[in-house]
Amino acid sequence: MTIHRLPNETINLIAAGEVIERPASVIKELVDNAIDAGADHIEVHADGGGLSRILVSDNGKGIGRDELPLAVERHATSKLTPDADGHYDLLQIASLGFRGEALPSIASISRFRLSSRQQGADRAWAIAGEGGQLSPPEPSASPQKSGTRVEVRDLFFSTPARLKFMKTERGENQAIAEEMKRQAMAHPDVGFVVRLGDRQVMNVPAHQDPLARVQAVMMPGFADNAIAIDYDRQGVHLGGFAAVPTFHRSSGRDQFLFVNGRPVQDKMLKGVVRAAYTDVLAKDRHAVVALFITCDPTFVDVNVHPTKAEVRFRDPALVRGLLVGGLKHALAEAGFRASTHIADQALSRFQPGELPSVSPPPFIPSSGAAPGQSPSAWAMPSAADFGGMMTSPAGTAEVTERPAGLFTPDATASMRDHVSGPETAVGRTAVPDLPLGAAVAQMHETYIVAQTQNGIVIVDQHAAHERLVYERMKQALNGGAVARQQLLIPAVVELEDADQERLLAKQSEFSDMGLEIEGFGPGAICVRAVPALLGHVDAEGLVKDLADDLAEHDQGLSLKERLEEVCATMACRGSVRAGRRLTLEEMNALLRQMEATPYSGQCNHGRPTYVELKLPDVERLFGRR
Repeated sequence: MTIHRLPNETINLIAAGEVIERPASVIKELVDNAIDAGADHIEVHADGGGLSRILVSDNGKGIGRDELPLAVERHATSKLTPDADGHYDLLQIASLGFRGEALPSIASISRFRLSSRQQGADRAWAIAGEGGQLSPPEPSASPQKSGTRVEVRDLFFSTPARLKFMKTERGENQAIAEEMKRQAMAHPDVGFVVRLGDRQVMNVPAHQDPLARVQAVMMPGFADNAIAIDYDRQGVHLGGFAAVPTFHRSSGRDQFLFVNGRPVQDKMLKGVVRAAYTDVLAKDRHAVVALFITCDPTFVDVNVHPTKAEVRFRDPALVRGLLVGGLKHALAEAGFRASTHIADQALSRFQPGELPSVSPPPFIPSSGAAPGQSPSAWAMPSAADFGGMMTSPAGTAEVTERPAGLFTPDATASMRDHVSGPETAVGRTAVPDLPLGAAVAQMHETYIVAQTQNGIVIVDQHAAHERLVYERMKQALNGGAVARQQLLIPAVVELEDADQERLLAKQSEFSDMGLEIEGFGPGAICVRAVPALLGHVDAEGLVKDLADDLAEHDQGLSLKERLEEVCATMACRGSVRAGRRLTLEEMNALLRQMEATPYSGQCNHGRPTYVELKLPDVERLFGRR
């Protein structure tokens, strides 16, 4: 078979197949170019899901007349400059674009027009064409002092087979909106206006505060539930925001990662977020995060794929550790904080109603009252007449079989410093300035009601104490106090050489968690001991799971998750149960421990441990506001 060169038209079509997957890809490339040109205002308009028409205009530096033909030529770019020896360093890339493929790829599969006015020029110039066949530059009208306007019509008209793979107009519009959401979060110094058909879906000003920008484009309520992240490790910085665990989604759609201002799709993100939220989020729920990594350009390779949506780090383990450490640190700093929308959900479930039609209880004469006196001389029914609807913390019922260490002396002493007795708890004196307030009562022997300075808190006593016990167990694990069970007959596990090498590199870490392994010839691991917490365990299955984790995430998540799962089960079974009557002292001790314990806003299964209702919310329920 004879080797021959492909014509430029075919080369451009092949390149377009790599760079332009759908209309959202066109918009991404054009917006990248606008930002590289120094624009601080960009407008995007798409019709027919972007297949009929795409218009992107900016107020950047613009392109001169003589450079217009070069702008739509393959591998021509202004974003890479050679050194003194004429070499181009692809690891020193400070711009979003650099490959010189986007504009010629777009022009080859559409009816294309680019008009631009360079800064200081007296007029704008335009170049147009279809299917890659472009006309010479010609004068064009331009209302702006500088900037570029790119119009793309009939996308994929020259490659109609690609149209079969497009989604509906609504689906393509959603993809465009998601792409612009990422661009807007990555560049808070740029203003964006986005219109899809006749509907404006985004209008954000330039030079916004990062949190305000993230809130403007992410799901409602994110800013109220976001934890700021500011974390450094070996010259790599992690910033951004992570939502508290009780603010979550049913999918990972709202997990965003940016590297040096570039939105990236990295499979590492899901594994990292999963590891950080592993024991504070339900298995079928997903965290909401917007994470920004800033590092030296030489630390990351952005020339991995033509779309530039994937990156490769020089030290991926460092970045994974940075992300997990930063997220865990932020979540721990949040302490007992829970999502604000939990209270909104609770309030929405309150329904105004009428009291049941029952005969009123008989009046009981007070001491000294005689028949025939006015009703004011008769006493109200006592608390006992309510049939035990609410258990008073000062009740006389005896509490038995309390597990040792249920409430520590330190916590009880701390509670005494702030809560002097039932008078304070029921609000007859000033309520102490404590985040979770002072206990008032226990409802249905399951829920603790506390009064704060500006509202009330309802605590699920089992869920809250489960988290407290679990955190103490985790501290023991992290402190190296993991008991191990020696195997009478060591298990030998056959593996691939690469898997064996990864496991042995983590040998000391596994030993700290109670797993003793060592090499056993080529491609084999010998298991001599396993964590006693796991009981009877399939050593071979555990080792193979760890090998898979290391290959995908560079972390032995399986062992840690199994240990934490056992601890979670033990904490659940060893915690104060629903149906247990607590004293006022015990209830306040539980509240004080929650305030001092990380992650106590949710139990080990991701459910909230408490609901807080502000006084204005309660007043609205009764029509006072």
